[in-house]
Formats: sequence, structure tokens, C-alpha cells
Amino acid sequence: MFKFKTHRYFALSLVILASLSLGLTGCGSTSNTSKATSDTTAKTVLKVGATPVPHAEILEYIKPALAKEGIDLKIVSYTDYVRPNLDLDTGDIDANFFQHTPYLDSFNKDHNLKLASIAKVHIEPMGVYSKKITKLDDLKTGDTLAVPNDPSNNGRALALLAKAGLIQLKDGVGIKGTVNDITGNPKQLKITPIDAPQLPRVIQDPKIAGAVINTNYALEGGLNPLKDSLFTEDKDSPYANILVVKDSKINDPALQKLAKALTSPEVKKFIEDKYKGSIVAAF
Repeated sequence: MFKFKTHRYFALSLVILASLSLGLTGCGSTSNTSKATSDTTAKTVLKVGATPVPHAEILEYIKPALAKEGIDLKIVSYTDYVRPNLDLDTGDIDANFFQHTPYLDSFNKDHNLKLASIAKVHIEPMGVYSKKITKLDDLKTGDTLAVPNDPSNNGRALALLAKAGLIQLKDGVGIKGTVNDITGNPKQLKITPIDAPQLPRVIQDPKIAGAVINTNYALEGGLNPLKDSLFTEDKDSPYANILVVKDSKINDPALQKLAKALTSPEVKKFIEDKYKGSIVAAF
């Protein structure tokens, strides 16, 4: 009788221990799965290509807000207008923020790409700058003006020079004009296309009377668009800088969060406070 009870209690103890062991194992497994799931969903890395000023600065500003949304924003700096779109197409980056719609449309067509805008963020009025003169009336016959050499910004620069009364363009060419579309040039100005990033340095050249410069490159070159520009686009310019993604990812939740952050009231105030009107929110 004693032996029977001993074996029975011993067997019962083994069952209890086994149950506890399974219970603990189960708890441990649940905890690890939860942590792994948490680690996986807590961070969504987005690589966004941008030119340094003001695009990268605006992206830096929204980093904390995006972090709260579970997005780890990685900013990839570019100093040209070509690589950001090519790298976006190949998937090296998830989005880019540096261009306006006319440039994107031209680039898509020329390179057979399918990139799309998902947010209009700000406007950077293009302006005419010079280290030789203080007003456009001081330009002399035969002076040289430098303009961006990429197609859309080149046409945009020529349209600005036409608006300033320095040249005349064929009717209807708009921002698609080229030097071949100049129909009037009273001062016989020499229009020289140059890589956009070089333009702030070019105006130091004694042979260059002035240059038409995009605001982001003007700011990088230490130029204040409000104080240093001799002539500037109206602030209702249609050339809003946009957030661009592959068209197959337009509805991606993380990219939509990025677009929402870039067009928030906080960003609008940041643009107003930091750039004092040289850059204008487009939303």
C-alpha cells in the first residue's frame, strides 16, 4: 500500500513539473514572438534623396515626428539633378525631394521612367544674381548671363529673363524655350548654359555678368534670395518642389506618412520662420 502511494505521488509530481515546464516555455515563446514582431513593425526605414538646402533641412526637421510614426528617415544627400531620379528608379532610395513637376515630366519622358509626385511642399522662386551689377539696367551690350543647362530649368530661366524684359521668346514656348527660341535680344546678351550647382560660383567669374540661379543652390552659395536677387519669379510661381516616388508605390503607407509630415502645419511654420519668404510653402 505504501509503495503504491509513493509511485502515484511520484507520477503526479512528474505531471505537474511537465505542465509547469510547458507553461514556462510557452510564456517564453510568446514573449520572444511579441518582441520580434515589435522590432519588425517599430522601424520602417525610408531612404530619401535630397539636395542639401532647403530640402535636406526640411527633412531633418520632420525626423522626430516620423520616428513617432515608426519611420526611421535616412537622408541621402545629392548635389545634382540627375542621380536622385535614377537612384529612385533602381530602388537605391525610396523617394526624392528636390525637383518641380516640369522637370520630373521631362526626366520621365527622356529616360522612360515612371516616377510620380505625391506631395507639393514648397516653392523656390528662381532669381537673377550678379556680383558685377546692382540692377539689370546696368547690363552692357554683349554681356554674358549664365543659366541652368538642364532642359526644364533652362527654359524656366529664359522665361524669367523674358519677363524681366531682357529677351523675347517665341509665342507659346513657355518654359520649354531654348536659346534657339529667342526672337529678341536688344543688348545682344550671350546666354551660357552651365550645370546648375556651379552657378553660384560662376557669378564670381569676371567674364560673367550674372546668372539665373535656383533658390536651393543660391542658398547653398551664401546668397540671400530676398536681398541679393536682382529679379525674381513671382511668389505664385507654379514650380512647386515635390516629393517623388515610383508610381507603383504611390499608396505605400510609410511614404504617405512622409508626404503628410512634409505638408503639416508645423512644416509650414518652419519654412516661414527659417527662410523668411525666400522659400514659400505650397500647401
